Amino acid sequence: MTPSRPEASAPLIRLRGVTKVYGEGAVAFQALKGVDLDVRRGEFVAIMGPSGSGKSTAMNVLGCLDTPTSGEFEFEGIPVHGLDRDARARLRRRHFGFVFQGFNLLARTSALENVELPLLYRGEPAARRRAAARDALAQVGLAGWEAHTPGELSGGQQQRVAIARAIVTQPTVLLADEPTGNLDSERSREIMALIAGLNRDRGITVLMVTHEPDMAAFARRIVHFVDGRIARDERLAPEPVAEPAAEGAA
Repeated sequence: MTPSRPEASAPLIRLRGVTKVYGEGAVAFQALKGVDLDVRRGEFVAIMGPSGSGKSTAMNVLGCLDTPTSGEFEFEGIPVHGLDRDARARLRRRHFGFVFQGFNLLARTSALENVELPLLYRGEPAARRRAAARDALAQVGLAGWEAHTPGELSGGQQQRVAIARAIVTQPTVLLADEPTGNLDSERSREIMALIAGLNRDRGITVLMVTHEPDMAAFARRIVHFVDGRIARDERLAPEPVAEPAAEGAA
């Protein structure tokens, strides 16, 4: 049975009392210690904190890459904490796009083929995959670069390919983990302007882990983690107004 859609005013993402413990007994480490967090559709949230603060663990939970030890995690009103592995994977493929510091591109594969990969895993026909991948590359300013392999691209161009791969499925949420960590300052600003544009112009909700204040300043909200807890939640711009889902939308 498909869960009913929540009210437009309800948060897209809701965490309540979320904990994450690694290991057992004397060697157990509590990475998250009762996190409460709401993220509304269309927000751009930067997640900051020192090493070991829990920010990357929180990102993994939010992206359905890991499960909380306890607490509640809801996405569009769906209790994610109660889903099995296959159901979480379907939710992840349908709603989430990922961008990582290390690009994670296949070295001997063209930009177009790298961007096609998420659609290949979905079983989309080849013609539809190629058309969508070309469109995604054009959206990140790489029209004409489809045949180039990662070794023929600069670091900034490789990250653009990675972003195109993340948005080719038209995700609800883009999760970016230190997306500028391997780039110089000029390329970093270009990538952040691109991500901010996707949030502003396409309404993609963005959650980004970063340790760089200059990059976090592109967000509309900064959530600071310390010792597995949210220490400060700082809003830099007004909260976006969620648009109601179109009738019959999936």
